Amino acid sequence: MGSRRAIFRSLAGGVSAAALMSLLDGEVRACGAGKAEESGASGRPGGAVQRAAATSVIHLFMNGGPSQMDLFDPKPELTRRHGQEHFDRIAGEVEFPDAAGALLGSPFRFSQHGQSGMWVSELLPEVSRHADDLALLRGMYTTNLTHEPALYKYHSGSEFTGRPSLGAWITWGLGSENRNLPGYVVLEDPQGLPVNGIDNWTSGFLPASLQGTRFRATGAPVLNVSPDFTQPERVTQVERELIRRLDRLHQQQRSGQSRLESRIQAWELAARMQTSATDALDLQQETAATLELYGIGSEPTDSYGRRCLIARRLVERGVRFVQLFINSQIWDNHSSIGTALPSACVRTDRPIAALLTDLKQRGLLDQTLVVWGGEMGRLPISQLAADKNPRSSGRDHNKNAMVAWLAGGGVRGGIVHGATDELGFAAVDGRVGVPDFHATLLHLLGLGHEDLYVERAGLKERLTGVVEPRVVSEIL
Repeated sequence: MGSRRAIFRSLAGGVSAAALMSLLDGEVRACGAGKAEESGASGRPGGAVQRAAATSVIHLFMNGGPSQMDLFDPKPELTRRHGQEHFDRIAGEVEFPDAAGALLGSPFRFSQHGQSGMWVSELLPEVSRHADDLALLRGMYTTNLTHEPALYKYHSGSEFTGRPSLGAWITWGLGSENRNLPGYVVLEDPQGLPVNGIDNWTSGFLPASLQGTRFRATGAPVLNVSPDFTQPERVTQVERELIRRLDRLHQQQRSGQSRLESRIQAWELAARMQTSATDALDLQQETAATLELYGIGSEPTDSYGRRCLIARRLVERGVRFVQLFINSQIWDNHSSIGTALPSACVRTDRPIAALLTDLKQRGLLDQTLVVWGGEMGRLPISQLAADKNPRSSGRDHNKNAMVAWLAGGGVRGGIVHGATDELGFAAVDGRVGVPDFHATLLHLLGLGHEDLYVERAGLKERLTGVVEPRVVSEIL
């Protein structure tokens, strides 16, 4: 009884005071302002260190590894040498050697687009109209040819699990611009999670409040946010203030428990989201022309189109980092690339082009960085099914060459940076590793990669690791 009396004596202001406090509560807390878990020191949480070209990111992640030589990197020599044996020269770089075939020329046509003359495949007719907005990275590569570690590398800078994701680092470094919405939102595919599941958007050793918050594109945006019953608004305000004070008392007795602080922040954010999230995801507020632009209401673009439009609505409202995933890994075209790759493209091409158009006409593209890419690329040789039928050929994984593009916030449009060899097997010029890629994104957001760190066990842990990366200044 004594502890209960102490609690309620500390709430001596009474119910009316609690309501007043709730009404007057103007506390603004940056999402990343707290200390990181298990850390003794941290670098730059909650603010940029230099002038930012972009204030938010829309990350269009293409699960599985899109084929560079079939989408953005035409290879006439590969076409000329189609059918020639090449496996013995790259045998150590093939994940499934028993299924390796001969060189496979692209079955798709390429043409030049825009004033820049950028080469783009026929599979992306809508995105190709934005060639002059894109900074194309043809010289990217990674360090592992297996999906799981390659995904960890792309999303967290390390091939191992348990590290903070790119979105968590960015949100920690800059904070949130909207206290009623999460700083980091994940728009998952209703058909299922990607490979590695929720590990793709974990907060790792950063505060748990920085992990990606999953929003649904249809139905209730976030499950269990809206109450099952209604009550007078003043009663709700009093109830929340009482809970807030009890939480803080509980926390004061357990100092240093960062997970407890994150849990409290999550509950408080959930309460504020009850109206904000529903409004942000309400596509009925959009015009019929906008819905048509994104391909909403028709297949196969409806689902991805909804998420692209929601991404625009979220960055409009100050969400820092929005990430879109596809179910499983639709770009992992080991077989039947002639039909599987077009299927992946037709789901995403129109919605992505619409997003670029929409951001541009609303004046948002200059401050929003749009990023497209997957965790790896594909090989120039074919991968054959058990029947060895070349008509059902696909492409195996390739860590030595991959493609990505950026548009908007501080990026030069209509530029192609880097190159692969004549067959598209390896990046040979303007090489961009994953740490370089991450450092460039941080730079565009006003964050120096060396200044964003958490000190753990005597080591300054960074998104970019311990090897000094290079900002790709050529595309800025």
